[in-house]
Amino acid sequence: MGDESFPVENFGTDFLTRGRVGDGPPSCPFGLLPDWAIRQYVSITPFEEGIKRPGKISYGVTSYGYDCRLGNKYKIFSNLTPWSCDGIIDPKDIREEQFAHHEGDFCVIPPNSYVLAESFERFEIPNDVCGICMGKSTYARCGLIVNVTPLEPGWKGYVTIEISNASPVPAKVYSFEGIMQVQFHRASPCDKTYETKGGKYQNQIGLTLPTVDK
Repeated sequence: MGDESFPVENFGTDFLTRGRVGDGPPSCPFGLLPDWAIRQYVSITPFEEGIKRPGKISYGVTSYGYDCRLGNKYKIFSNLTPWSCDGIIDPKDIREEQFAHHEGDFCVIPPNSYVLAESFERFEIPNDVCGICMGKSTYARCGLIVNVTPLEPGWKGYVTIEISNASPVPAKVYSFEGIMQVQFHRASPCDKTYETKGGKYQNQIGLTLPTVDK
């Protein structure tokens, strides 16, 4: 296998021009975006570099992603209040009274329960990019599971984050420190973005409970 079986041109102009002096900023590549392309192409506010911060759970841009932070507002799920649906949590009928509200520099999650939180950063996803979210290993090793659905092309807003405590004891998470990594994948433009289809979580502010289209 060599250049004759797979010409270098097949890598695209980014492969050929990246790092050349005088060419200006390279165009954004397809596939998984590296740090320089995230800086150039994805709107993240506020944006932070991934430097060492002693005593903090890391956040900021990484080699192939962005470690975003938790905000300081939480909804802690409680099974001590009356619910509808005979004690079953129902995504079509979930209510504020099923959660205890908390604001502070940290949050303690009860064992075998979960909290809803929000990202400190606001994201604006380009129309040809999908963001894939995954938890940080520091929390994963403590039995904490971060669950976030993909950030769809054209979506804008603060991310609502679900954090489950799978351990048998209470667990602490820290506001304004890293909670999850978002990887950004660029592809050919889709026919309909989250914005053009009128997605119900567009421009969400604050902790947004599940809802269904009416």
